[in-house]
Amino acid sequence: MTVLVFALVALAVCALLVGVHRWLWVRLVRDTTAPGGLPRRIGTALTIALPLLSVAALTAGRAGAPFWLQQTVSWPGYLWLAVLLYLTLTMLVAEPIRALLLRRLAHRAPSGATAGPPTEHSATGAGTAAATAAPSAAADPGAEAGAEPGVVLAADGGPAAPAAAAPGSGLTRRTFVARAVGGAAAAGAVGPVAGGTYGVLRGPSVRRVQVPLAKLPRAAHGFRIAVVSDVHLGPVLGRAHAQRIVDTVNRTQPDLIAIVGDLVDGSVPDLGPAAEPLRGLTARHGSFFVTGNHEYFSGAEQWVEHVRELGLTPLENARRALPHFDLAGVNDVQGEREGSGPDFRAALGDRDRTRAAVLLAHQPVVIHDAVKHGVDLQLSGHTHGGQLWPGEYLAELANPTVAGLERYGDTQLYVSRGAGAWGPPVRVGAPSDITVVELASYRA
Repeated sequence: MTVLVFALVALAVCALLVGVHRWLWVRLVRDTTAPGGLPRRIGTALTIALPLLSVAALTAGRAGAPFWLQQTVSWPGYLWLAVLLYLTLTMLVAEPIRALLLRRLAHRAPSGATAGPPTEHSATGAGTAAATAAPSAAADPGAEAGAEPGVVLAADGGPAAPAAAAPGSGLTRRTFVARAVGGAAAAGAVGPVAGGTYGVLRGPSVRRVQVPLAKLPRAAHGFRIAVVSDVHLGPVLGRAHAQRIVDTVNRTQPDLIAIVGDLVDGSVPDLGPAAEPLRGLTARHGSFFVTGNHEYFSGAEQWVEHVRELGLTPLENARRALPHFDLAGVNDVQGEREGSGPDFRAALGDRDRTRAAVLLAHQPVVIHDAVKHGVDLQLSGHTHGGQLWPGEYLAELANPTVAGLERYGDTQLYVSRGAGAWGPPVRVGAPSDITVVELASYRA
């Protein structure tokens, strides 16, 4: 039954993608280019190739493709997914504008003018309509492109005399509007994606948050924890990105570093060199690591051992007693499928509850277990803050907190937006960050 549901969902998604690409081809290629011309052939080829590259980017790793092939398809495939999202949104906004412009231009046309020869834009073959179509048809902006009469625009943007409408000698109303609206929509999509890509490749910014803890002694006031989540080293973000993160963390001079999952998207043989800069992380009380859901997609056991070799301390449902508080970590909930999910009793069950406790847990959804076990502060990631607007509204459906600091009973939860990006190396409305959490004592 599960396989059948998955197959039906996959078919529905494929049908939706095909429909969206067909619609975008009509509006941005067919309606803006001449039949048989080079621009139309290029646009049609891209309409076919780009979604195939996106599917390849999403499946190459799971299919065991060579890493070089994953890198080859990931950049164009993932970037197209980001452009597709915003291109679809901008074109949805542009549709009523396009219809309004066509209607206004149609009303400006001389009522007694004889329409020039039609331009072929319709996939239905309606372009064979007679050049002497009735004026009422010329005024219908909702007609198929082939039924649209070829009224030519004069230099001032208005309709030219019918005699000037020789085949191939001018620009029809419909083509003019399609190019203007489509160009604006494309610019509105490419701009945010370009800016979001630059933001990711530039590296995460540093956020500073002070969190008061009632049980924290005065001696620990000002203790700084650098929280790093969702780096997602993989076929897109590699060694250079890891080095940027290490440099940024070390500049903050933290007392402790916490990597709260989704460090990688791939195997140790493929990504071991990309993770090598993590050896350079420095903090007075060390660097700690807990698994995220993507570690289990990649092979969590191999990565737990590898980060240990890099000088990090994995906390697999375990706890460390630091001088002034307890630091605990639990495995990600994805590990339940492998029999190694979060175990709060093992990590927190026998501790002294008079001491403050800080918990590292990849997903915010375990906050209610943290509350039951008397955790003072949970540090999480996973959500990416939505990564691509309006993704935060979807993230809200699955997570109690999408980003920032919130209180749940006596437990506070801080969720980082993450230091990298999954899929498209793009962030819009949710900039990447490394957060320095400064613990504060009420007794200070």
